[in-house]
Amino acid sequence: MSGSRPTLTAMAENRQADLPTGRRSTVRSLLRLWPYARPVRRRIAVSMATATLGMLTTIAVPVVLGRIVDGPLTRPDLAGLWPLVGLVLFLGLVEAGLFYTRRVVLARPLAEVEGRMRADLFAKLQRLPVAFHDRWGSGQLLSRATADLFVIRLFLAFALVFLLVNTTAFVAGAVVMFAQDWRLALLFLTPAAPILLLTKRFETGYSTASRLAQDQNGDLATVVEESVLGIRILKAFGRHRSMAERFRAQSRGLRRTEMHKAHLLARLSAVVIGLPEVALCCALAVGAYLVAHDEMSAGSLVAFLSTALALRWPIESLGWLLAYTNEAATATDRFFEVMDEPATEASTSWDGGTGTVTGLDGGKDGIRLTGVRFRYPDAPDGTPDLLTGVDLHVRSGETMALVGATGSGKTTLTSLLPRLYEATEGTITLDGVDIRELPRERLRELVAVAFEEPTLFSATVRENVLMGAPGASGEHLASALATAQAGFVDKLPEGVDTEVGEQGLSLSGGQRQRLALARAVVGTPAFLVLDDPLSALDVHTEALVERALRQVLGSTTALVVAHRPSTVLLADRVALLADGRIEAVGTHQDLLRDCPRYRALMSGEASLVPEGSSA
Repeated sequence: MSGSRPTLTAMAENRQADLPTGRRSTVRSLLRLWPYARPVRRRIAVSMATATLGMLTTIAVPVVLGRIVDGPLTRPDLAGLWPLVGLVLFLGLVEAGLFYTRRVVLARPLAEVEGRMRADLFAKLQRLPVAFHDRWGSGQLLSRATADLFVIRLFLAFALVFLLVNTTAFVAGAVVMFAQDWRLALLFLTPAAPILLLTKRFETGYSTASRLAQDQNGDLATVVEESVLGIRILKAFGRHRSMAERFRAQSRGLRRTEMHKAHLLARLSAVVIGLPEVALCCALAVGAYLVAHDEMSAGSLVAFLSTALALRWPIESLGWLLAYTNEAATATDRFFEVMDEPATEASTSWDGGTGTVTGLDGGKDGIRLTGVRFRYPDAPDGTPDLLTGVDLHVRSGETMALVGATGSGKTTLTSLLPRLYEATEGTITLDGVDIRELPRERLRELVAVAFEEPTLFSATVRENVLMGAPGASGEHLASALATAQAGFVDKLPEGVDTEVGEQGLSLSGGQRQRLALARAVVGTPAFLVLDDPLSALDVHTEALVERALRQVLGSTTALVVAHRPSTVLLADRVALLADGRIEAVGTHQDLLRDCPRYRALMSGEASLVPEGSSA
């Protein structure tokens, strides 16, 4: 693969460049959740209604207390006291029941909403092109599928509900206080204006800090994943301490951001809690003066103060609700950053076709590349294209070896055939049919690939190999394993049903490569692309695999990236890729005789051949 592949730093810079610019709206971000919340809108409405009723019962208690003070306690009248005490108890039990109902009504539906969003995100990641995954760290995507969706679910369950409930409770409480005494009500509600101004400033700063923290959390997840998957390398080179320092540095950065968020929330909470307390004390003093001068009853003062105390939760929770709402908005932005990416890998149906045995209608023309150019989407401006005009014809039934110096673009070129990357210019045809006219699902049935770096999944040997042809029979599986000389499978604890572990790290490099080769040939593909498929094998195993592979190559059209003469000898002809073009095509012996650059590559003296030297 070319050295122009993006670095981790470039990935981070590209990701930041992809972020939306301009003035951001929290409400607009959260409204994008409506398609997911709509199926459970009735449940959310019931939850809001029950929570609102529960809050109103809380506000009703101070009214009853006022009547107790002005009635049975003032007269006194013990007979009239017990019904009012019973009413207070009843209101408390109703509030508890409504609280229970609210939690039960929303628990399962919102878990389903989270699951549906996660499934959509995962499906979208499968359809996005490889170029997208080159730009994004795996930890960033993982954090969006886990932590961000958890934040969104809690917002729908709590913050969204209580934003409405607490607003309703505050308005209802204000009405009750004005009914009790308008002077005290005005005094108590005086801090509302400065609190609203402060919350506006808080929202802007907290939203920025929240987004930064979520991105830093994703970067930290990437470091953890890389450290776990690369633990053998870290230990072998004694680099675990430097990786730990990298982790600590990123952790400190995340901690600083979280502390900044905490300070923002603390300042808001201090004002939101402090100003109403001052106002309440002033109202108490003024109320006591009014009671002393017979301008207000003691019961009315008790009812007013109890109502004010009942409103402490709706007021004090304002900071938490705003903080969580902003975190949910930034989490929603991060979710839709992925969902809004153009999905060039969109699934298309295929009816099975009615053409030749390969499912194509263009005849037996093999693989043909005409004027193919390619550059990575994030390659720096001014750098030349990696492929600058490739013309190559692999005849039907022929095996073509592709050779070239490291970084010449061999792997990139083979990735263009199954459309893992899109050619910048030019055309690629299979038996005369442009690959852009084929549904990707069908294209990847026709073209099987074995990569130089074999990737296995946390699944059984059977499941890993049959990814190449899910409908293949047991005979095809056995034949593919035999072709790849994967007899070691029979010695595994459960044979082909043995779990190979994450990344297949329980197997050796050669074993993983043989299973990847078996995966490529199990479906007897019409076109086969092999990227240096034997690089991890010992000489004896390589010879056995080559002997078995010749039979497979005899019945397919194949393009094989080769670095060693032994692999080149599997091919009918050889193509030399240099300077972004096919410089020479011929048999191995012809190129050894006529092409100095090819001769240097095969002898390991490529560095001695001047750039631009031709055959």
